[in-house]
Amino acid sequence: MAIKYKELCRRCKKNYVAVTGKQRYPICYECHKSELEGEIKDPKMKKMFDIPEEFYEKNLFLRDIKIKYLEYRNLSEKQVEAFKKTVKKMKEAAK
Repeated sequence: MAIKYKELCRRCKKNYVAVTGKQRYPICYECHKSELEGEIKDPKMKKMFDIPEEFYEKNLFLRDIKIKYLEYRNLSEKQVEAFKKTVKKMKEAAK
């Protein structure tokens, strides 16, 4: 398990974000919220991104993947697998 610490959001400089050493540009959920809104027409992707809001709040990676999909309308197989694996881990941890 990586060491986590809190750092100020780089955009708003108001909210703290839990980060690891690998994250170079931490952004809080409030700053990402507007980018996460968008219509997803593909039924497979719609189902994949239909996860609890708190998962997006807690995990920068999940937010980043959804934003990339909304921007480019396409994800690689590895991105989809990593997204599903992360969601699965978060669901297991929630139990």
